[in-house]
Amino acid sequence: MDITIAPHKLVGTVTPPPSKSQAHRALIAAALAQGESVVSNVALSQDIEATLRCLEELGAEFAIDGSTAAVRGMGANPMSPLRRMAYPHLNCGESGSTLRFLIPVALAVRGGGIFTGRGRLMERPLTPYFDLFDEKGLFHESKGGALTVTGALTPGEYRLPGDVSSQFVTGLLYALPLLEGDSEIVLTTPLESRGYVDMTAEALGQFGVRVEARENGFFIPGGQLYRPRSLTVEGDWSQAGFWFAAVSLGAQLDVRGMKLPSVQGDWRFLDLLEQMHGATEAELDVSQYPDLVPPLAAAAALEEGRTISLTNAARLRLKESDRLASVTQVLNALGADVTEGPDFLTIRGKQVLAGGVAVDSFNDHRIAMMAAIAATRCINPVTINSAECVAKSYPDFWEEYERLGGIIQRIP
Repeated sequence: MDITIAPHKLVGTVTPPPSKSQAHRALIAAALAQGESVVSNVALSQDIEATLRCLEELGAEFAIDGSTAAVRGMGANPMSPLRRMAYPHLNCGESGSTLRFLIPVALAVRGGGIFTGRGRLMERPLTPYFDLFDEKGLFHESKGGALTVTGALTPGEYRLPGDVSSQFVTGLLYALPLLEGDSEIVLTTPLESRGYVDMTAEALGQFGVRVEARENGFFIPGGQLYRPRSLTVEGDWSQAGFWFAAVSLGAQLDVRGMKLPSVQGDWRFLDLLEQMHGATEAELDVSQYPDLVPPLAAAAALEEGRTISLTNAARLRLKESDRLASVTQVLNALGADVTEGPDFLTIRGKQVLAGGVAVDSFNDHRIAMMAAIAATRCINPVTINSAECVAKSYPDFWEEYERLGGIIQRIP
C-alpha cells in the first residue's frame, strides 16, 4: 500500500503505543517462569507477534485479550524435559530483537533451534554469537535462509563487543541465569545502547532473576529460576519521538502517557531536541539512541539556519534498512539538505521542504514514519511507497495520523 499525504498541521491529543522493547523483555521473562504471569498494555505489532510465536514454539502458552497477555510459563531450568524435545522452528519475521534475544534462550531451554525470518533479518550481523559458539564448541549453520544452532550452553566467561548491538548482551542475560554454574559477560569494547541493557536488567529483576553490573560487563549467578508476576508496559519513547518531532515542526500535539524519567533510554529525545534548538551548530552523539535518528533527522531538516550533525551512528547501517542511506535519500528527495558520512549525518535546516515526490519507505517502519512527519512541512503532497511497513512496530500509526488531522489517500 502506498500513501499520499497532503501537507497539513497535526492537532490533538495522542498516546503513543506501549513500548515494544519492554514488551519483548517482559514476555520472554514471563515465558521462562514457572506459573502464570499477566503482562498488560501490550501492542500486537508484527515484532511482538513474532516473539509470541517463537515463545510458544519453545514451550510457553499465551492467552491474548485485547492488550493483555496471560502467560503460562515453561518453567525453564537445567533439568527441564523440554531439552529432550525436537529442536523448535522459530520464525522471527523481521524482528531482530526476537532473533538475537532467543538464540541463547533456545540453546539454554531446548538445546538449540532452527531460526528463519523475512526481509533483511537473516542478513543482519550475528558474528558476536558465532565467535562465541566457535569458542565453546556449539554448532551453527546458515543455509537456505535458515540458521540452525545446537549444543549445550555452558556456564563460564562470554566475551562480547559492546559496540555492535546490545541485543547480544540481552540474549545472554536471559539464558545464562538458567545454567547450573555462574557466568560472566565481559565487554571487549564500550557498551552502546546501554539503556536497552538497563531495561533488560530491570525486567530480569521484576521476574526474580539477579544479575550484577560490573565495570566491563555483568556477573550472572547460575541456577536461578524466573518467578511469575504481573506488570504493565510503559508507553514507547522511540515511537513518541515521531510525535515530539512533529511538535518541533509546528504541530499542536499533547503527547500523553509517557513516563519521565524512564528506564527506556530513548526518553532522552527531549534532551536531544533541546540541544538541537540551543545553537546554530550542534553535534549530537546518537550512539546510545540509534532508533531516534529518523525523527531527529526530520526535526533537524526543518531547523532553518541550524546545522545539526548526528554522530556515532554506524550501527544504523544494519537496521531494517541502511538507515544512514535511507534517511538521507528520503529527506533529500523531499528537498532537505542532508550529507551522509560513514557514521554520521550532517543536516542543514530549511524553513520548508518542497515535497511533490514519491519516496521509498525501504520497507522500514521508522523511515515511513519519518517521511510522514516531514510531509507536514512540505509545500506539495508526498507519496510514501510500501507504507504498510509501519505495522512492524506501530500498526495504528496511519489511523492516528488521520485522527490528528493528517490528510492521506491510501493507494492499494
